[in-house]
Amino acid sequence: MTTGKEHTDRPTSPASPDRYVLPVSGDMDLDHVDRLRASLRTGLCEAPQGADIVLDLRNSSFCDSAGLNALLTAREQARERGHHLRLAAPSHQMIRVLEITGTVGLFALEPAVAA
Repeated sequence: MTTGKEHTDRPTSPASPDRYVLPVSGDMDLDHVDRLRASLRTGLCEAPQGADIVLDLRNSSFCDSAGLNALLTAREQARERGHHLRLAAPSHQMIRVLEITGTVGLFALEPAVAA
């Protein structure tokens, strides 16, 4: 059984060979950052070469500095491996964190996960 605070991240099949969708559930915060980092590493390892890695954030409503740091690290690792990290369905709070920290321009944002 999971709670709203737990991550239940499991990579999903890519919507296409060019997209690898990784769902993120629960809070992206200091208490859950290790699990978030593990999920992001899995996505980086399993995504097809050159595919965009799309983080499906529709089931995550909170992100603190630890979560943002994990996303920024994953973004850089993705870039080094030839991927683009995209954030799909970010919450209002997530967008505010990106705006306040000046990192909003570092991520491609999508309003929803494209099928």
